[in-house]
Formats: sequence, C-alpha cells, structure tokens
Amino acid sequence: MRTSARNHFVGEVVEVKQGAVNDEVTLRTKEGLVVVAIITHGSAVTLGLAAGKQAFALVKASSVLVMVDMKSEQVSARNCIAGTVSAVTKGAVNAEVTVKASDGAQIVAIITNDSVDRLGLVNGKAATAIFKASSVIVGVD
Repeated sequence: MRTSARNHFVGEVVEVKQGAVNDEVTLRTKEGLVVVAIITHGSAVTLGLAAGKQAFALVKASSVLVMVDMKSEQVSARNCIAGTVSAVTKGAVNAEVTVKASDGAQIVAIITNDSVDRLGLVNGKAATAIFKASSVIVGVD
C-alpha cells in the first residue's frame, strides 16, 4: 500500500477497548513500538479489529509535535516516542524532522523552522515525537 502519510507502522493489535462511540486500539510493531489510536467503534467493527489481528497505523507528519526535555506524563497525548533527531531538512518556512527511537522506528514531523531553531534540533539531539491517538488512522490489508 502506498499513501502520502510519512509515518506508517505495521504491527499487531494487542488490545481493543470498546466504547459506545469510540474504541481505543493499541498496536505493537515487531520492533516493540506501541501506537495507540482512537477510532470509531463502527470502524473497529468493520475492520475486524481484535487482539492478534495484523494492522497498520498511519500518522501524517503534520500531526506530529516535537519536544525536548520532556517527560511523557507532562502531556495528554497517548503517543510519546523518545529518541534522537536523525535528520533535519529545512525549507523556506517549515522543516522535516526525523526522530529515531531506540528500537529503530522513525517518526517524521513537519514543524516550523523557528521551532527547529528554538528547540536546537540537530542530528543526535534527544527529542520526543508526540501525536494524539485521534490523529492515528488504522487500516488492515
């Protein structure tokens, strides 16, 4: 499958918490990265999501925030992936920043050049990629 989403995580559903309107889906990649998604209950049923099912998660780079010197308990976002900056590509206004987690997963964010400079984002700097569970799209093959 090809998509425009820069962040594509393939794995297995480890848990589905059902709600009246939304379900919380937890996916674990083979490398061990955990991604939490909030999707409608109807979508979870249509996709047949249950523990053990193979699935993938997509996150647009524009939905990813980057923070430095933070602890996951300081933010309400469910997905906080700590790592180091492995690439920064500046454009006229925005930059593409790649954060590589210790398990090898890479998360790409699009943030402003001002933010790159203010946070001192350079290759090798510790950083955390953050995205809300509601920003995750879940799919199955």
